[in-house]
Amino acid sequence: MVSKNQIKLITSLQQKKYRVANQLFFAEGIKVIQELVESNFELVHLYTTQNDFDEVSNAKKTIINESDLKKISALATPNTCLALFKIPANKEIVESGLIIALDSIRDPGNLGTILRLCDWFGINQLICSKETVDIYNPKVVQATMGSIARVNVNYIDLNAFVSETELPVFGTFMDGKNIYKSVLPQEGIIIMGNEANGISPEIEKLIKNKLTIPRFGSLQKTESLNVATATAIILSEFRRNNS
Repeated sequence: MVSKNQIKLITSLQQKKYRVANQLFFAEGIKVIQELVESNFELVHLYTTQNDFDEVSNAKKTIINESDLKKISALATPNTCLALFKIPANKEIVESGLIIALDSIRDPGNLGTILRLCDWFGINQLICSKETVDIYNPKVVQATMGSIARVNVNYIDLNAFVSETELPVFGTFMDGKNIYKSVLPQEGIIIMGNEANGISPEIEKLIKNKLTIPRFGSLQKTESLNVATATAIILSEFRRNNS
């Protein structure tokens, strides 16, 4: 059984203000939960319809029915399990290697996918402007497919950070230098802009290295790439240049 107070708490965590107030977030699905359980994230409680997760003590596990799972799930079609975790303390930003910086990314699916890309391409550090969607949003957590456990994420004053860093700063623009013809370094900060407006004018002023992914279509009418797709191409090129 899930009590009314538990249902109220878990469903409230769909909103950022309650995640911040309680310092909790939740994840759904066996794969994501398994990744988090095996990581440094602290499990608060697991709710599951199956007799699984043998490594989780009975004190932190409740077997529930599908009806109760629907009451606490954020999914239209609930999986078989949901787990509460503590939001960890922020880790220090290490300014080395490649760093992805997000300027006001608003779509949870895009953020989750970009975090998975960071994990795939060995990017240990993801920094986000304070206007970027919350990494512990349930839709973001779901989209990361567990990669949230392996990438350090910080929310900062992006303008101040870019102003002070000694690393080369790269940004994507329609009038930038062709990325396929560029010599790309092993270290640097790669800034990806908002889905609708791109990189903000304040940040653009601080970017000395402007890149573009050229269009090859004969009509040249596509205005832009999805930000997660663009991130994949850019990271692939940076890694290819230094492999």
